[in-house]
Amino acid sequence: MASLKEVLAAQVPGIQEEIRNLVKGHGDKVVSEVTIKQVYGGMRGVKGLVCDTSMVDPIDGLIIRGIPLGELFDNYPEEIFYLLCTGKLPEGEEVDLLKANFGQRASIPGYVEDVLRALPKTSHPMAMFITAITALEEQSYFRKRYDEGMTRGEMWEAALEDSLNLLAKLPALAAAVYRIKYDKGDLIPADPNLHMGANFAHMLGNDDPDFYDLLRLYLTLHCDHEGGNVSAFTAHVVGSALSDPYYAVAAGLSGLAGPLHGLANQECLKFIMGIVDKYGGAPTEEQMVEYAWEVLNSGRVVPGYGHAVLRATDPRFTAFHQFGEAHFPDDPIFKTVSTGFKVIPDVLKEHGKAANPYPNVDAGSGALLYYYGITELEFYTVFFSVSRAMGLCSQLIMSRAWWEPITRPKSHTTDWYKDFVGME
Repeated sequence: MASLKEVLAAQVPGIQEEIRNLVKGHGDKVVSEVTIKQVYGGMRGVKGLVCDTSMVDPIDGLIIRGIPLGELFDNYPEEIFYLLCTGKLPEGEEVDLLKANFGQRASIPGYVEDVLRALPKTSHPMAMFITAITALEEQSYFRKRYDEGMTRGEMWEAALEDSLNLLAKLPALAAAVYRIKYDKGDLIPADPNLHMGANFAHMLGNDDPDFYDLLRLYLTLHCDHEGGNVSAFTAHVVGSALSDPYYAVAAGLSGLAGPLHGLANQECLKFIMGIVDKYGGAPTEEQMVEYAWEVLNSGRVVPGYGHAVLRATDPRFTAFHQFGEAHFPDDPIFKTVSTGFKVIPDVLKEHGKAANPYPNVDAGSGALLYYYGITELEFYTVFFSVSRAMGLCSQLIMSRAWWEPITRPKSHTTDWYKDFVGME
């Protein structure tokens, strides 16, 4: 039986050698050309990053270390983090050791609660969550070891220690934000015997076994999404300066808080709830078609449909939809999601402007949280953050393992680009 650290320690020299040989033997090979449109369009499609933890296939969706996400629906989030870091799932006693490690670290220090209670009640839950993470930075092992003079070869171990400590505490931090922000009573201590998702549900104040399983699934499905999304890229850039994982994750999640990145699930739920309000319950298929056309003809988009990379139904949506079908198929909000899944893709195909007319993960995730009593929609991005931090941390560990240098792309002025293309 080997711990996560021991498995990585055996792998890291090979990773370093592989990358060293790749750069030495093929360092001048061109992998991407950049157009003016890409320069001014958010660098979309520019190949300029390394991310070994995951990739997004247009048809198969998210692939974690070579394993399609659809094969991981039954796994625990702790196992997914192990997979992100090592390329393999833990087995047997390795799983028990990993869960015990998370459980032992799950509690948060009292001063963090004091910090949260000192914030204005009007603070956004994401601002509270990120503040709590930054407050935890006082415990950073990476910073301590850097100040002591650790070598470059030791940095991945320090990043792993910080990552394990932070990830194990994130459910307690999130639950503290929820209970303080929305006056839910005293904080509920972490239970070291529960897995990460169940512990999160428990500390929120809901011990329904089905809710335990939903949060297990939720944390698994949102774990990672390549390296170029706003949160992952931001954490990568900050971490490349050798800022410790607390700083890097706080920065990355600040990007996740943006309306164009992490707020989509609540916007999708607002859309679904608006339909339920209009029709006094779940609409018929005919009513849903009518409503979708009203939205499109008014110049708006149907939220929850389409994706920058995917060209098929998001497997994460499939997993959430299967959960809802199994547990509460007749709930009006969930029925509305299901009806939309049946008819909206055809409407979007007929409309003709959507490159991908199929639902993404955000089309249904909010409906499931709402069913279990999480009616505070602005909190939904905190759920997303607890999960996505696994991807941010695993990418940071890998970057420190192969000594990735500071990220510093070259910028030019608009006048330079005009001169470059011969524009007066």
